[in-house]
Amino acid sequence: MAWWSRTKKNIEDQQGRDMPDGLWTKCTECDAMLYKRELELNLYTCPNCNRHFRIGSGQYVAIIFDEGSFVEHDADIISTDPLDFVDEKAYTQRVAEARRKSGLNDAMRIGTGSIMGNRASIAIMDFSFIGGSMGSVVGEKFCRAVDRAIDERIPFICITASGGARMMEAALSLMQLAKTSARLARLAQAGLPYIALLTDPTTGGVTASFAMLGDVILAEPKALIGFAGPRVIEQTIKKKLPEGFQRSEFLLEHGFVDHIVHRKDLRQTLARIISLLPVRRDVPVEA
Repeated sequence: MAWWSRTKKNIEDQQGRDMPDGLWTKCTECDAMLYKRELELNLYTCPNCNRHFRIGSGQYVAIIFDEGSFVEHDADIISTDPLDFVDEKAYTQRVAEARRKSGLNDAMRIGTGSIMGNRASIAIMDFSFIGGSMGSVVGEKFCRAVDRAIDERIPFICITASGGARMMEAALSLMQLAKTSARLARLAQAGLPYIALLTDPTTGGVTASFAMLGDVILAEPKALIGFAGPRVIEQTIKKKLPEGFQRSEFLLEHGFVDHIVHRKDLRQTLARIISLLPVRRDVPVEA
């Protein structure tokens, strides 16, 4: 019998709710009925209220990179089960189901390409794989993307979408906070810029590590960004939270985010930031 269970649906059961099926979908922000093709042309943002639907890593690649320039790296890395973890089902079974449903091997896609002629290395989290949870594979792929940026002397970009650390890997998952943060220190030592884009949701250990370490931190409109959830915080401090707490606009107002960017402006914004940030090509990096 599993030692851990919950009555509410698991996060992976809800992971695809923002990706519409059929010809029409309803915006949960303004209740407008949206034609799917129109939504796709609008980059999965509501034309009435600008609500940003959650999208996958492959769609971000199509939005950001120059056509045909993106090359994916290390796509074959997969999770193992060093703890033989079992809750309501075996961890190996969860991973297998997530791979089948998402078409991905884990919750991060990495690669290199050009953004309006500006070459960059990128890591993109994908919420469709066990809620974008950060395990050993996510940490390893993130570090490899940073290493490639250092080797090629190009900027590094990370797009976050995560429910936090992957509990099925326990301390091994938590170790990725230190591992990724240390790798970003090497990137900074090399004189290379790091741009972070926070999307809905960015929470838990990802927020507590590489999501908030960018030289420039961007966010999509109304994205949920935080460590613990609002309910947990309210129960802890015994106070009602401010309106819009943990949303992009609140974080921008309080200095945690540098700029909120609409998805239709993302490609141009990233290209402009890359062109403005200095790239040092003469800085040795310690091993």
